[in-house]
Amino acid sequence: MAGLAFLKSEPGRVPRHWLFKSEPDSFSIADLERVGREEWSGVRNYTARNLMREMKRGDLGFFYHSSVQPPGIAGICKVVAAAHPDSTQFDRKSEYYDAKSDPADPRWWCVDVGFVRAFPRLITLDELRAIPALAYMPLLRKGQRLSVQTVAPQEWKLILKLAK
Repeated sequence: MAGLAFLKSEPGRVPRHWLFKSEPDSFSIADLERVGREEWSGVRNYTARNLMREMKRGDLGFFYHSSVQPPGIAGICKVVAAAHPDSTQFDRKSEYYDAKSDPADPRWWCVDVGFVRAFPRLITLDELRAIPALAYMPLLRKGQRLSVQTVAPQEWKLILKLAK
């Protein structure tokens, strides 16, 4: 476990909770486990960017598999590097290149996430929708498509109980 020192939280800070969406054929919880740490780059939505700017090292997140059947929460990741400029915005070969972004004043930001654990089973979107206490969770709101979302403490605790 010595190689996982980057997973430590900032001392004295209570972590916030998030949800990170990824299409598993592009990047899955198994991929994150294999690499250990990954820049959460390529997000091109201002609201999601602003949420990542709020994230701090040690914050926890659910890793959500989207655009699959069934979609659902596959595990937990942790913010291991606070918001920093997304390098893909300056890479002309990247599909996320943004010619209007200035290196002196970057438009797009990201965080680095680290693997914490995969759940023994996928907690499906339908399963989450069936729980009245989660009705106001951003993931379950109609029209909510953000790839990065907040998770309230009570939602976090309830979903963790499902994962056992």
